[in-house]
Amino acid sequence: MKIRLITFIAAIAVTVVSILWTAHISWQRTGELKERLTSVQAESFVIADHFQHSILELDSLMLRVGLTHDSNDWQQFAFKSDALDKWIDQQRPYLPTEKEKLVLDQINSNYDAYMASARGIETNVHGSAAGPTRLSDISEFENQSHRIMGLGFKLASAHRESVDSFLAASNKSLVHLRLSLLSSLALLLLAVAGLAVVVYRDLIAPLRVKLVENEALMQRQEKLASLGMLAAGVAHEIRNPLTAIKAWLFIQQKHLQPNTAEFEDGKVIGDEITRLERIVKDVLLFARPSEPHLTDVPADQPLREIQTLLAPDLERSRIRLELDHPVNASIRIDPAQMKQVLINLVKNAADSIGTDGVITLRAREDTKRLNDHPNGAVVLEVADTGKGIAPEIEKRLFDPFFTTKETGTGLGLSIAARIVEKHGGALQYQTQVNHGSIFGIVLPKTSGTTAA
Repeated sequence: MKIRLITFIAAIAVTVVSILWTAHISWQRTGELKERLTSVQAESFVIADHFQHSILELDSLMLRVGLTHDSNDWQQFAFKSDALDKWIDQQRPYLPTEKEKLVLDQINSNYDAYMASARGIETNVHGSAAGPTRLSDISEFENQSHRIMGLGFKLASAHRESVDSFLAASNKSLVHLRLSLLSSLALLLLAVAGLAVVVYRDLIAPLRVKLVENEALMQRQEKLASLGMLAAGVAHEIRNPLTAIKAWLFIQQKHLQPNTAEFEDGKVIGDEITRLERIVKDVLLFARPSEPHLTDVPADQPLREIQTLLAPDLERSRIRLELDHPVNASIRIDPAQMKQVLINLVKNAADSIGTDGVITLRAREDTKRLNDHPNGAVVLEVADTGKGIAPEIEKRLFDPFFTTKETGTGLGLSIAARIVEKHGGALQYQTQVNHGSIFGIVLPKTSGTTAA
């Protein structure tokens, strides 16, 4: 249970950390995307816009040179064109995509042709053979200008494509982050639900069952205590007159002749007094069971003694009392009290069989829950091939003074159960109508073992 709780708590902690990490990464990623998008847009648009604006300005200066032949205009054109050429060379590292860089390389190569056509006009205007501007030179310059302006628009288009691609990749990344966050939340909910199920199933539900069992046990103990006090008082009150009756009967029998009706009547009275004494003894034993004097014995020893003691008597009813293979284990018991329990169980088994059957005695090792903890245990079993126990009788099997026998007191199993409880064990049974019953005395296993 502790391992499962630790595992679930660790899983929840890992899931929470994963959610926090995903949220942090999402926040960080969103900030990076925002900064990158802003930077890309700013840089790419600035490059394209600056280039197009500079070309338009150079075109204007070159047209003025062709029309006015003013050397100042040419000097301005030369200065700004050199500056633009250097600027073009410096912009390549700032472009984010290869396509934009390729367009920039085309601009750079076409810019040389653009400048060559501009120098052709300047040579014709200010050269040694100066003359009017030729229309063919102007036309060539305009063609180069249109070509390089077209590359400027192509650069802007490449930039838009890069932004679209970047946004698509960003959306895909954010979708993945969103799915990761939702998956983490789902895992967290599953872990919390699993923890709740485990806590309820392994902690709350058993505690509720244990509470109900403890309340039932306390009520039973209170009833047994009250019943025991009442039974002890009644038994003491009965024992005194019984002793007096038995003494007077003994005196009277001395004056009776054997084989007479009076003598036989006295004998019947004596048998009934003996039965009453046995009932009183059982009542007192039920009311105040004596404390066991525990000693370590081999697990099969009490079974062997019971087989030796009762087997001859059971053979008269054609009932075999068999002993299964022993186990190499020790138990700590009061031999006399445990023998009393086993005798009671064997006699009950014989009554269930009637005639022609088998009673099997066996000892086996097992793991049972004793004193609210799983412990190594030895189970002394009495199995019979009798009629089994009917469901209506099974409900009241351990109730004091409940019996189905004409001469029974109804205290045998109650006393047996209390003796076994005094040994720190439990009395259990399995039964099936018309197939027999198995009564097991569950006792704690001692640390040592003995030879079989």
